[in-house]
This record gives sequence, C-alpha cells and structure tokens, in this order.
Amino acid sequence: MLKYLNITFCLVVLFLSANPARAFQGPGCAADCKDCHSISMDEADKILKTAQFEAKVKDIKISPVKGLWEVELAKGSETITVYLDFAKKYLVRGQFLPVADIGKPAPLTKVDTKKIPLSDALVLGNKDAKTKIIVFDDPDCPFCKKLHEEIRKIIEKNKDISFLIKLYPLPIHKEAYDKSKAILCEKSVKLLDDAFAGKVLPKPKCAAKEIDENIKLAGELGIRGTPAIILPDGRLIPGYVDADTLLKILESPPL
Repeated sequence: MLKYLNITFCLVVLFLSANPARAFQGPGCAADCKDCHSISMDEADKILKTAQFEAKVKDIKISPVKGLWEVELAKGSETITVYLDFAKKYLVRGQFLPVADIGKPAPLTKVDTKKIPLSDALVLGNKDAKTKIIVFDDPDCPFCKKLHEEIRKIIEKNKDISFLIKLYPLPIHKEAYDKSKAILCEKSVKLLDDAFAGKVLPKPKCAAKEIDENIKLAGELGIRGTPAIILPDGRLIPGYVDADTLLKILESPPL
C-alpha cells in the first residue's frame, strides 16, 4: 500500500510542477469585465459632474471597445453618449467604427412613428397615398432643397407615395425658425417651394407653437440634422438620398 501511495504522491508533485499556476489558483477576473470593474450611476454622475450642465446619467454599459464604459447622459430631451475608461480618469466623446465596417453605409436605425403627430405636416403628393414617408425639413438646408427636387420626381411618377413634411429649423440657420413658422401658419407648400428657391417669405402670422414641438420631438427621436427621412416602418435615413436610392431602400426588407 505504501508503495502505491508513494507513486501517487510523485505523480501529483510532477503534475503540479508542470502546472505551477494550478498549485496556487485563486480568485481572478473571468471573461466578463464586470467581474473586476464596476461603476454606479451616482458615481458616474459625480465623476462627469453632470449637475454642472443640468444632465443626469441615464444608462451605463460596457462599450464595444474593451476598457471603457459607455455612458448615456440625458440633458432635457437630448441624449448624449460618452465613454469613460475603467480607471475613471479619461472621458472620450465620439463613435467607434468597427474596422470591418469601413466603407460600408451606416446601418439604419428605427423610430416609433406613432410618436410623430402629423396634423401640422405639409403634404407633397396624393394625400390618400398608401405609402406615406415623413421628412423632417429645414427651409434653409441646402440638402433639404436637393431632396425636395427628388421628392417632386417621385410623386410625379408614383401616385401611391406621398411625403409628409415636418418643419424642423436647425439653430445653425438663423432665419429658418421664422421661415418655418411662416410656412406653417399658411400651411403652404408654395411657401416651402419659395424658401428653397431663395425667395423672401412673409413674416409669421401665427404663433406656430408646433415648430417648437417639432424641435423637441426631433431630439427625442435622435434626429440631429436635416433632412431626416422616416419610412413607413420607422426606418430613419439621415441626410439626402436621390430618388432612385430612396425607392430602393423603401422596397428593401424592413428592419
């Protein structure tokens, strides 16, 4: 029996000698970064000093790039995404692009069309069309003007497609706010045409509070610029596309 015990002991010693890590294995980090790193929403609020600019941490998760927290901040109706390193010493702003996606078009996001009131929308095309596309437009946006020309091409050939224009003046265009109000007060597609043609518009004849509501709504939907095209299934196309491209996207499978 002693002979067999000696042999077993020698085998164990040889095994541990060949695998020294197994001899002293203790607690350590597993594959999940949260095993070693944590941060609370209150802690993030203090680190990012959100109270100074009237914001609040809305959500925290591991970012696509390891070693960073992805932090969503809510400031009024606006949502801002920033990144904080695990050491909690550096703040990163911006987006990460996977190398494999270089040169590819950005994937379309989706919005809830039920949140978009349409009583103030200008209608281009057949108001009874089966397919209705929503567009957030700025009367002083040159790309909105280009899209407007493409929309005219589409509705001329397709009676089953109409466009519902929500006026969304951007702060970088100083005259767009009053122009949007003037257009909405008259609910006039002609005035929108005139704006894109560079003509002088009359002063607003009403309060047109819907313009302020549109600005707030755009922020809630994650719309940051114009034009913003929303397909019937909620897919959001940020920016200008030509008529052919828009129709191809419209015919492609929904998200």
